[in-house]
Amino acid sequence: QVQLVESGGGLVQPGGSLRLSCTVSGSIFSPNVMGWYRQAPGKQRELIAAITSGGSTNYADSVKGRFTISRDNAKNTVYLQMNSLKPEDTAVYYCNAVRFGGFNSWGQGTQVTVSS
Repeated sequence: QVQLVESGGGLVQPGGSLRLSCTVSGSIFSPNVMGWYRQAPGKQRELIAAITSGGSTNYADSVKGRFTISRDNAKNTVYLQMNSLKPEDTAVYYCNAVRFGGFNSWGQGTQVTVSS
């Protein structure tokens, strides 16, 4: 059973920073793609950043230049460095890991609140 464990959420003031982490366990195969999604109250879950096993990245326009996704393949861990946070970044953040032909798994979600 593939499991994703997230950490790093919390309360931060506008302009502040947070780093989220997500570690994948339970599979001998590394994910092909790992990504971070978020869901704000009353809104649909949206993809904000993704990274392939080769290091190619993709970002939603709303976070470009402020958020950075990275991964440590040896640790099966993906990170999301979030800088210059805004109140509109407040949401539950979810980690996702995909192995083509294998698994498509989600973390439990971690709350990020940006407020003064």
